[in-house]
Amino acid sequence: MNILLINHYAGSPKHGMEYRPYYMAQEWVKRGHNVTIVAANYSHVRSINPDVDGKLSEEFIDGIRYIWIKTSTYFGNSISRAINMFAFVSRLFRYNCDICNNNRFDAVIASSTYPLDIYPAYWFATKAKAKLIFEVHDLWPLSPIEIGGMSRWHPFIMVMQMAENFAYKKADKVVSMLPKACQHMQEHGMSKDKFVYIPNGICMDDWIASRSSTKKSPQIEAIDNLRKDGFFLIAYAGNHSKGNALESILRAADLLKDLPIKVILIGQGPEKEYLQQLSNSLDLPNILFLPPVRKEVIPLLLSKMDVLYIGMKAQSLFRFGISPNKLMDYMMSGKPVISAIYAGNDIVAESGCGLSILPENPQELAQAIIKLYNTAAEDLVIMGESGKKYVKEHHNYEVLAKKFLNVLGN
Repeated sequence: MNILLINHYAGSPKHGMEYRPYYMAQEWVKRGHNVTIVAANYSHVRSINPDVDGKLSEEFIDGIRYIWIKTSTYFGNSISRAINMFAFVSRLFRYNCDICNNNRFDAVIASSTYPLDIYPAYWFATKAKAKLIFEVHDLWPLSPIEIGGMSRWHPFIMVMQMAENFAYKKADKVVSMLPKACQHMQEHGMSKDKFVYIPNGICMDDWIASRSSTKKSPQIEAIDNLRKDGFFLIAYAGNHSKGNALESILRAADLLKDLPIKVILIGQGPEKEYLQQLSNSLDLPNILFLPPVRKEVIPLLLSKMDVLYIGMKAQSLFRFGISPNKLMDYMMSGKPVISAIYAGNDIVAESGCGLSILPENPQELAQAIIKLYNTAAEDLVIMGESGKKYVKEHHNYEVLAKKFLNVLGN
């Protein structure tokens, strides 16, 4: 089968996030399929963006054909980002011969965060008489309306709404990472039988390789020293942004100063400086900030903790469910998780791998930490193993890619 996957922000282990297109494609290639991923050469979520001298460039990564389309850079959610989106979509039409390269695609997947790529995807699919799949990461334009405060009548939002409605009507199947989004999609023209839930996941090979690695890092050494000193370690690893509600864990730490508990925040982000200043003003000796680690070090780092924390600000959009990559990594590490998220689904509760609490509630968070601190070590192991088992069964990319192939009709 020849598969075309269009994802503006697609990445790879070489370039960084986002990884889902790469992991799906890698599994499809293992099963003998040909995969072309088309992405913009500039994305704000990648750590390294590919260089493109002309209009586009071709690159093969682990048997996957990548087409990088040259687009302009942008910063934040400004007009320059909108220009970048429209440029990418228009160039998909313009460079269609280079993308096809005499291939006849059997399946075309529109998978960018925003829905505009459904138009070129529909054109490719119609031309090749291929199956058309619309993959939904976030609900656009509902996301910029509810999170960004944009009016439903803003011209940009109206264009996005037209594209979303078109996608639900024209796609043969709609693959959603949000388990509770079916009704919303039906309200915008989708037939219920088109809906398929395929969440985010983990790559087992990455975890096996990491566990066998002998590489050390300053972060690992710092954590090893804390363990030697007998601290109970609770960690957050990821972006330090407002959306992750990290102020809550600092204020919870302020209530735990008398216990041998160390809270470790690993990563970088726009809120890190503020969080460090808050830690200093609260005089928190039980907080440790560490810089981000390489992706291949994450499994080893997480495995050295006692408890892992994930939180998000209360957001109405989460009523459709969430599928955070960070949570999959946490659960795969075999450690208990405290989840401070209010959403339409609760993977921590479903799997029995930890405690679920209300978001942005330092008192409740401190109580949850104390509860796990006082829990017998063997019971913590049982919690952690429950999460690991759940992820292997439901969030392994080998399993998810097979499910996706069934959607494609193979």
